[in-house]
Amino acid sequence: MGFKMGIVGLPNVGKSTLFNALTRTAAAQAANFPFCTIEPNVGEVAVPDPRLEKLAEIAGSRQIIPTRMTFVDIAGLVRGASKGEGLGNQFLANIRECDAIAHVLRCFEDGDITHVEGRIDPVADAETIETELMLADLESIERRRANLARKLKGADKDAADQDRLLALAQAALNEGKPARTIQIAADDLRQWQLLQLLTSKPVLYVCNVEESKAAEGNSQSARVAEMAAKQGAASVVISARIEEEISQLPDDEAAMFLEEMGLHEAGLDRLIRAGYQLLGLQTYFTIGPKEARAWTITKGTLAPQAAGVIHGDFEKGFIRAETIAYDDYIAGRGEAGAKEAGKFRVEGKTYEVKDGDVLHFLFNG
Repeated sequence: MGFKMGIVGLPNVGKSTLFNALTRTAAAQAANFPFCTIEPNVGEVAVPDPRLEKLAEIAGSRQIIPTRMTFVDIAGLVRGASKGEGLGNQFLANIRECDAIAHVLRCFEDGDITHVEGRIDPVADAETIETELMLADLESIERRRANLARKLKGADKDAADQDRLLALAQAALNEGKPARTIQIAADDLRQWQLLQLLTSKPVLYVCNVEESKAAEGNSQSARVAEMAAKQGAASVVISARIEEEISQLPDDEAAMFLEEMGLHEAGLDRLIRAGYQLLGLQTYFTIGPKEARAWTITKGTLAPQAAGVIHGDFEKGFIRAETIAYDDYIAGRGEAGAKEAGKFRVEGKTYEVKDGDVLHFLFNG
C-alpha cells in the first residue's frame, strides 16, 4: 500500500510536466493550452528509500522491491468548475478518489506560457481552487442532507451520524473554512472519511519555480509557504523543468546534474517525504535472501494490521511478529548479529509497528 496523490491546479502551471517527470513517462501530454490533460493520467512510482538497499546488501537479497505511490494528473481546473465550467464535474469526481491533493502553483514568470487568468499570483490561484472545491462540497452536502431527511424521521442511527457530520462541515464551509479544519473525534473518523468531502483531503502546495530558484525558492514560493503555514498545510519547492530533465538521465548523471544545480536530492524525494508526513505514513521492511521489500502503513498501525498489508490471511491468523529495529539490524549486520546483541524481539497483537522495523510474521493459515 502506498498512497494516491492527485496533482491539481489551474491550466498551464506545470502539472503535466511534473507528472511526466515524476513517473518517468511521457504519458501525460504537456502543452501550452488549457485541458491538454483530458483523462486523468495515472502513474506509479517507486518510493526512494536508501535503507532498503542497505538491508538488501546485508541480507544478500536477490531482489529489491520498494513500496510504491500513485500520482494522478487531473485535468486543469478553472473558475466556475463547481458549476460545471471547463471540465469541472470530471475534475471533482477524480479528486474524490485520491488520498491527498498536491496543488501545483505557478511561481515563475514566462512570457511564452500563458496564464489562464492573465497574471502570476500563486496565492490567488490556490484560493481559486479552494473556493471551487468548497462550493462543490456545499452543493453536495445540501443534496445529501435533503436525501437523509426521510431516514432521520425513522431514527436511523447511521443517517443521524452522517447528518451530524455533514452539518459540521456545512457550518465550517459557510464560514469560508475547508472541511479539513474541523477536529473530528476518533469514533467519527471512519464515518467522516466515507463522506469523501473534497475539502477534507490533506493539501500539499507544490511551488513550481524557474530552474535558477529550484534550491532556495523565490518571493512567490515564500508567499505560498507563509499561506501554507497559516493553514497548517505543507509546501515544497520544485522546478518541474529540472525534474523533467533529471527523469531522462541515468542515475549517476542525474546525481551530477543535481549537484551542479545546488540540489541535494530530486524533487520527487521531497514531494514523497512531504506526502508521507501529510498523511501520517511510515515504512516497515521484510528482508530475506529472496527479496528485500518495503511496505507502507499509517503511523499507529498494530502488528496484525501491518501483516494484513502483505496478505489478509496474515492478519486473520496472526500469532506474533519477530521484530528488529532498522538501526539494530544494520549495527548487527543482520538478524544473527541483532540476536547476539539482544535486539531481536517477539511482539504480539498490541504492538505498534515503528518506522523502519524489520519484521517477520508468524501466522496460522
